[in-house]
Amino acid sequence: MISRGYATDTQSKSSDIAATVLAASSPLQILAACDAVESFLHKHTADQTRWFFSITFPTLICKIFGFDESSSASAAVKSMSPSGWIDIAALSNDTQLAGRVFSLLSPTGVLLSSIVAADGLSLVKYVFPVERLPEWVRYMLQNERDSLVLSDLCPLFKNRLKEDSVKGSSFQVQLNVFEYYMFWFVYYPVCRGNSEGPQTVSVRRSRKFRLENWAYSIPGLSSTKRGMEQKNEGDLYMRLLYAYLRAYVPVADMKAHQPYRSSLLHYSFSYGTPIVEKAEFLVNTLIHFWLVDNDFSPLPVNLCKSFGMTFPFRSVVGEIPPTSGLGEVVNVFVKYLNLSSITSSDRTDQVDYTESPKWKVGGTFNASQSRNAVPFVDSGNSWNSWIQRPLYRFILRTFLYCPMESSIKNASQVFTLWVSYLEPWSISMEEFAKLDSDLGKSNRGTLKEVTPSMPHGYTSSWQVFVLANYLYYSSLVMHFIGFAHKFLHTDPEVIVKMVSKVITILASSTELMDLIKNVDIVFHSKPAGSSKSMLNALHRYVPAIREQLQDWEDGLSETDADGSFLHENWNKDLRLFSDGEDGGQKLLQLFVLRAESELQSIGGENLSQNLQGLDRLKSELCQLFGGPIMKPVSTPETVQCEYMRDEIFKPRSFANRAMVDIKYKGDWMKRPISDDEIGWLAKVLVKLSGWLNESLGLSQVESSQESPSWSYVDMSSDARSVCGPMEVIKVVLCSFISWLLMLRGAGVRFMREHGVRVNLRVLASKKVVVVLLVIAAFSLLRRAFFGVG
Repeated sequence: MISRGYATDTQSKSSDIAATVLAASSPLQILAACDAVESFLHKHTADQTRWFFSITFPTLICKIFGFDESSSASAAVKSMSPSGWIDIAALSNDTQLAGRVFSLLSPTGVLLSSIVAADGLSLVKYVFPVERLPEWVRYMLQNERDSLVLSDLCPLFKNRLKEDSVKGSSFQVQLNVFEYYMFWFVYYPVCRGNSEGPQTVSVRRSRKFRLENWAYSIPGLSSTKRGMEQKNEGDLYMRLLYAYLRAYVPVADMKAHQPYRSSLLHYSFSYGTPIVEKAEFLVNTLIHFWLVDNDFSPLPVNLCKSFGMTFPFRSVVGEIPPTSGLGEVVNVFVKYLNLSSITSSDRTDQVDYTESPKWKVGGTFNASQSRNAVPFVDSGNSWNSWIQRPLYRFILRTFLYCPMESSIKNASQVFTLWVSYLEPWSISMEEFAKLDSDLGKSNRGTLKEVTPSMPHGYTSSWQVFVLANYLYYSSLVMHFIGFAHKFLHTDPEVIVKMVSKVITILASSTELMDLIKNVDIVFHSKPAGSSKSMLNALHRYVPAIREQLQDWEDGLSETDADGSFLHENWNKDLRLFSDGEDGGQKLLQLFVLRAESELQSIGGENLSQNLQGLDRLKSELCQLFGGPIMKPVSTPETVQCEYMRDEIFKPRSFANRAMVDIKYKGDWMKRPISDDEIGWLAKVLVKLSGWLNESLGLSQVESSQESPSWSYVDMSSDARSVCGPMEVIKVVLCSFISWLLMLRGAGVRFMREHGVRVNLRVLASKKVVVVLLVIAAFSLLRRAFFGVG
């Protein structure tokens, strides 16, 4: 039993330390504050730290991450002051300060040890601010009915949602000390990304224009090292993230299969329940704060239907990309979880063609309540099954909703995340060497057991992983092609390298390429008694892939004025190997044509090298599609740049008919908005043109073989002669109107037969608008002049 005097003394010391922490804004003051915190925790037992976690700890969190201490909910996004210790350590480039802060927050340090001990005694409970929760969670907490079912829908909030004793009907998130700290730790990059916001850039068409951030942030696309130019803002945070993952999320010893556990985690009995629960909590926190957050379809569709839930988030959230600046930290998170795939890929019994694929339900909630949840193929890796859907939508939303006028840095980071996810077999210890060196020699042997020496290439042992993540290798590639078309004019050289990187991965192994093609074949065919046992076995995975396609891409599509390659019903089929005009081969043919025109229009010293890279891309496409895609690009000395970039998008009825087989999705007016157009006016005219085409029935081309149907009018038997001037006028007027209607019908029929449609987008050209304004101004001046005269 603690005496009242001793408790008062600890309260006073905690208040003094809180004041010291609050005033620490220089490296020396931060070092002194860290010493004061550790000294207090070393001298006091767990049951004596109640006042520390009540008074000092909230202030310490604010200072470490630089959060505003105000608890006002006036803004959903709180600004981070430059006095945050992590930011100060990064900006000052002080290795001693960074090491001291890391030591304080290390999972093996005295602070985290005291946190675990305090939670064991249930000393303190915190209420996490609702305005800093993921956006979809904030929306659900506004409704009492949604709040009651939230804990069943999302395991992250199970037993953590409590009714607010003050407001009564509202709910709040109550956390212990460890959970409270981790919520703030994971929220830090989200807050920083929201504070920075999308950086608007002005794209200028010049020969020297390059978005160097692309090449710097994409491995293999630039041979230049950034050196001292590279910022170290995320180094300390990355080290802490990796340390927490290593300490709390086991990836080794995943081979033991426990089919009757309610959890997805198949740990051996060497891991106790608290360890598993802590691992599940941390992974769920990272997923919902980073990957899901503002997604308007945060959970599987069938899971929500099983609970009778509908989420009208799209009208509330809108078509916005994920929070910027998360690509690097998500990449570390995903790579670490995929370390368990390396262990599972060593098993020889991954593919069982005699039984149907195993179905699982993501999360730790009651499986009986979610029996209709979307199924997926067992990849042999429980962590991978947790991140498949949210990661897919995170990447896809970045590509679809990346604004034309914003910086491309965020999209380039997400591209790096995607291509690294496509090659889990290339993960090696060297990638974690720098982060692993900060954790001490005692912990370095763990990952060596997980990542044995093995060839960095695709083998048949990775087949189940590819099948479980097949959409990453097929449908997401098609969406990325649309992204590449949309941003090709910003930097053709880098965009070509990005597309080439993806195609190189797909064609890197004959086994991988054959597997992707065979799945596409069975996806578009019916099961039959084929002699190929491989195709028969792959038919078992088609229902799961079809379910994933509809669920993972729920509500996602490109807008009409952004160069739409996709429809609202796109997520019902796979088009990468389709022969149609919206298939992967035709869209890549068009991309190569546009890229050649862009590269030649820019010119420069690297033109020959860039065209050689384009030839390599075409050879890789020939390898992927099993045939020549088009003729090689000639050297710049023999071919002159005859066509400008915008000439590719001329209306097909007036353009060169030699390109009739390569169409821009059949919609010239839905091409990306070019530099010589007024964006908002183009969107309005596109919608108006679409409405006119629908009204006139010009959306579908009539078959020339169909005979026209004529209308006949049966005259009544009591016909009489026309007499009188009024009747003559009526007859003439009706005849004139009939002639106009017949002329209109003939014109519409002619337009249908020849595929001509109404296209008012030409009026959005800046030149046309300027001419119209000049004519209008001249007319007004002429009227004013003659009116005065």
